[in-house]
Amino acid sequence: MNQTIQVSYLSRIERVLSFIADHLDDDLDMDDLADVACFSAYHFHRIYRGLVGETVTQTVRRLRLQRAASDLIRSHSDIEEIAKRAGYGSVEAFSRAFKSAFQKSPASYREHVRETPVSLIQQERNAGMFNVEIKEFPARKMAAIAHHGDYMGISKAFDKVFMWGMKHQKLTATTPGTGLYYDDPSQVPSDQLRSEAGFIVDEECVDEENGVRTLDIQGGRYAVLRFKGSYAELQKGYDYLFGPWLNESGETPANAPVMEVYLNDPQSTPPSELLTDICVALQ
Repeated sequence: MNQTIQVSYLSRIERVLSFIADHLDDDLDMDDLADVACFSAYHFHRIYRGLVGETVTQTVRRLRLQRAASDLIRSHSDIEEIAKRAGYGSVEAFSRAFKSAFQKSPASYREHVRETPVSLIQQERNAGMFNVEIKEFPARKMAAIAHHGDYMGISKAFDKVFMWGMKHQKLTATTPGTGLYYDDPSQVPSDQLRSEAGFIVDEECVDEENGVRTLDIQGGRYAVLRFKGSYAELQKGYDYLFGPWLNESGETPANAPVMEVYLNDPQSTPPSELLTDICVALQ
């Protein structure tokens, strides 16, 4: 594809991804999304799938189920209400879809994740689910777009920065996403949380019009916990890393944001199989 045309197409698809993220509660009509992208309704679906790697329906379903997982953990809404918000007409249909993605029914998932006692976290640690390694990282640069608000909403910023990276040929299909998280969500209101979505680069990247800038990531010793499971469950990894492990290790965190590195693609990987490295700089 001609480079100029490709950049134009990616910009249009970026608008669609942003629109979907902002309108998950709405009835997302394919013709309306084609209008957002300024593509013919006859060809929009094929172009979207070719550039994003999944259909529009799959994107919407994935994002709604991801949000539903977060709602099950963090809210007291009943499952019927969460199912309706996720776009399902019945609890049964929602439960089937959720179990297919997360390997647990919504009720079992809520009970296991939200009400996990310290003893169960210890069992999971003993079973090898929480393994922390100390690694030496070089100083690096990150092309990043800032996100303000609930951490679970950062996917919109990731879509934007990855589309930007594709347009400017700054990444490949295997480039992992990297996130920086400045605040503790248990201490800071969700609408005031600060984070960055991006990926590692070799050179300065500045695009003020699109909000892209280069951040320096300090080198040195890091505690790295590899977490397997849904992004909505990452708090379990944080609880172990900043609780039992830090207490037993004698290490002290450095004055730097937590870094998350996403090792596989959420579009093609079941939530239960997602791998995330939680990286904490050490003094």
